[in-house]
Amino acid sequence: MASGKKAAAKTTAKTGAAHNSAKLLQYYRDMLLIRRFEEKAGQLYGMGLIGGFCHLYIGQEAVVVGLQDAITPEDSVVTSYRDHGHMLACGMEARGVMAELTGRATGYSRGKGGSMHMFSREKNFYGGHGIVGAQVPIGTGIAFSYKYRNKANVCLAYMGDGAVNQGQVYEALNMAALWKLPVIYVIENNQYGMGTSVARASANVDLYRRGEGFGVPGVAVDGMDVMAVNAAAQDAVAYVKAGNGPFIMEMKTYRYRGHSMSDPAKYRSKEELEKMKTERDPIARLKIALDAQGVTEAEFKAIDTDIKAIVADAAEFAQTSPEPDVSELWTDILVDAA
Repeated sequence: MASGKKAAAKTTAKTGAAHNSAKLLQYYRDMLLIRRFEEKAGQLYGMGLIGGFCHLYIGQEAVVVGLQDAITPEDSVVTSYRDHGHMLACGMEARGVMAELTGRATGYSRGKGGSMHMFSREKNFYGGHGIVGAQVPIGTGIAFSYKYRNKANVCLAYMGDGAVNQGQVYEALNMAALWKLPVIYVIENNQYGMGTSVARASANVDLYRRGEGFGVPGVAVDGMDVMAVNAAAQDAVAYVKAGNGPFIMEMKTYRYRGHSMSDPAKYRSKEELEKMKTERDPIARLKIALDAQGVTEAEFKAIDTDIKAIVADAAEFAQTSPEPDVSELWTDILVDAA
């Protein structure tokens, strides 16, 4: 891994050939859970059972699954509003996530956070944040707490390609570099910031180089290949945990749905979308690799059946759970810091 004093260098991540079939099957299962969960969330939104904003993660599953496998349960994650996949990858229960989406008392934020504001201190997941780029300073602060307490942990601070142009991102980068904080900034470059392509919003589209001015190295990774993501993540985590300071990972990925459920995504062609689905889909690509390792169609069908049951149960649980009591309007507003 390059030194923090050197300019960031684009790299072709390792193929992850060392992964055995059991590990790859777990990746397949985890990505499929996110895909099926998000599809169901989209259905519930269309039925009027999910209110407010809802940003789906369909197409980007390889990013969070590959990264999560490179950290420990004691490490932490913070992200923006396209966050359901991150929650599931962190081990948060599908029931609790879906219940929160539908505003039920059994949700992770007791029905008061919705799609964009869920937390789990038990899983070291700190949101879910609706303000573009706001999670980046928070992730930097979490990393500072690790440094201050001499804890050998790392924080993954996710952001989108639109957030990289926010001023607070660079304030955080400067602070993290100055104090050599254990944070990995993960840029999920899905090619469009809301409805604007990266090329129209960024003077330099090599987003992994955004830390060069602070001496923060970075790498560009095929975010549609879970094995490549995990291989690059293993290196980045080792670099940061060795005390070298922050690191940037730009994940070249793609979202299949609009920016949110209210976005028809007319700013891109049907041909572009179909090409990504047929040639780059992360789940289909991993299935090909598993086929080569001898995994049978019956095994794939068994996984799919199990995942569909989990998602159906989560949807049923969410729809039959009670809404928060009116008294909950006045709870969790203030914290007694005395």
